[in-house]
Amino acid sequence: MALRELLNAWPVVRQLRGGDLLGRGAAARSERSAQLSPRTADADRVVDSICPYCAVGCGQRIYVTDGQVSQIEGNPDSPISRGKLCPKGSASKELVTSPHRPLHVKYRRPHGTAWEHLDLDTALDMIADRVIANRREHWEQTDDGVEVRRTMGMASLGGATLDNEENYLIKKLWTAMGAVQIENQARI
Repeated sequence: MALRELLNAWPVVRQLRGGDLLGRGAAARSERSAQLSPRTADADRVVDSICPYCAVGCGQRIYVTDGQVSQIEGNPDSPISRGKLCPKGSASKELVTSPHRPLHVKYRRPHGTAWEHLDLDTALDMIADRVIANRREHWEQTDDGVEVRRTMGMASLGGATLDNEENYLIKKLWTAMGAVQIENQARI
C-alpha cells in the first residue's frame, strides 16, 4: 500500500480533509461499521420497565429477542430520566443475563462452611418461623407501666433499590409485627 493510500485511510486525515471536524460523519465510518446494525433491530418486543438499582426510578426499555433480554436502554418517554441511564442502569442487562446470577436460594447452616441450595418455599418457611420465634421471645407489652406493644429483637434496613412506595409497605409490615427499628435508604 502506498504512503498516500495509507494516509487517506487514516480517520484523522479523512476527518480534516472531508470537513467532518467533529468526526461524527463520514470520517467515523468504515466498511465494518457500515455492516453493523443496532442490537435492538431484531427485537421481537419491547417492554417498558423501571431500573431496579436505586430509588430514582429511571425508565427503561427492555428489548426481548427469542424470549431473552437482548438490550436495555433508557426510555425517552420517562419524565424522570428522559431516556438517560447512569452507568449502573446501563449495565442492568447483566442482572438478568449474567451466567453468575444466583438462581437458587443459598443457605449456610450456623457454624457451617458450605452453602446448600434450598427451594424457595422452604426458605420462606424458615424465615417466617424465625420471625415468629424472635417476636415471641423479645415481645414487650409494657415498659415501666406504659403500654408499648413492641419487639426490640428485630429491625429492618431497606436497600436503595426500593422506592418510596415499597418502603412505605415495608414500614407498615414491620410496624404491624411490632418492630420499631425501621430504616431505609430511599432518600434521593
